[in-house]
Amino acid sequence: MYGMITDIQRFSLNDGPGIRTTVFLKGCNLHCAWCHNPETIRKKNELMVYPANCIGCGHCVPVCPSGARSIAAGVLQFDRSRCTACGACAAVCFPGALKMAGRSVSVAEVMGEILQDRAYYADSGGGVTLSGGELFCQAEFADALIDACREEKIPVAVETNLNWQFESVRPILEKLDLIMFDVKIFDSVEHKRWTGVENAELLDNARRLDTLDRPLIARTPLIPGATDSAENIRAIAGFLRNFRNLRCYELLNFNPLGESKYRALEEKNPFVSARPLKPEALNRLREAAESVGNLTIQIG
Repeated sequence: MYGMITDIQRFSLNDGPGIRTTVFLKGCNLHCAWCHNPETIRKKNELMVYPANCIGCGHCVPVCPSGARSIAAGVLQFDRSRCTACGACAAVCFPGALKMAGRSVSVAEVMGEILQDRAYYADSGGGVTLSGGELFCQAEFADALIDACREEKIPVAVETNLNWQFESVRPILEKLDLIMFDVKIFDSVEHKRWTGVENAELLDNARRLDTLDRPLIARTPLIPGATDSAENIRAIAGFLRNFRNLRCYELLNFNPLGESKYRALEEKNPFVSARPLKPEALNRLREAAESVGNLTIQIG
């Protein structure tokens, strides 16, 4: 069984409890305007270019089979329209100016990395987290990874956007030790404006998750001008307040670190000038969530 991933991050402390290994699967069925992992959106391989790391050695030019790389007046040139993302140039780019986003891996290869930190999972109450992108865009591969972890008695969590048909993934959900899910925007029109889809099915999926008796964590990324209004947070908190299996509701401050990835992919970032919310703004949103009662609120 093979799948497409962008990264395996060991010793992660932000993707669930304890020390974790987070596997980032490639491919997503939402198009959030603020995505800070744009390299995970498309399932195919992509070349990321970091010109500041280039030393001008030119080793990438002769290995490119499509002629996307050349030298003109002593300066390296790149024609992305001709690039097939074969990875030949990145393989010879030792300074790291060229990197591939996406690689095909087997379940056994991923487990080889996961098992190296088994002792840390046990000591810290951690485990493995499948993230993305959206892991259920590769449901068969994700299921095989979950089964492999369960055979090794390693707890498994997922981070999901809820954009799927519930019954199609229910057998996978029932195997999990923790489900972390996003509720980004409560208003359906605004949700479609910023993510590309309405949210009626997503909210229904959240309700149905609560019937599985799995531990849940709900999260809202705080995006300036999109999700960070007190009205939105209060509405989401009201929706969540009676979930029986919800451990907490996390408000995740804006992460601006995706900007270098947009540049490396030569894509426009609509939130290039946005910055994390200041403590006073975070406190106001915490108070808005707490005002509905019956929720544990965390700021991340």
